[in-house]
Amino acid sequence: MKAMTLRIEEKLARELEAVARVEDITVSEAVRRAITDHVEAKRSDHAFQKRLDRFMDENRAILERLAR
Repeated sequence: MKAMTLRIEEKLARELEAVARVEDITVSEAVRRAITDHVEAKRSDHAFQKRLDRFMDENRAILERLAR
């Protein structure tokens, strides 16, 4: 696993801690679940997928030039 640092507003941190306590999970687990849900939502977001395709095309060209 990769360790990350997250800075959030104090109010949101308190709310997150409360959610984690009610769910009987750690704050880290609550954050992991939220991130997983967010990434999964992006997989079915057509506008995001279109931007991702464009991003990949742009970077593919750059990487191909660097490989020469």
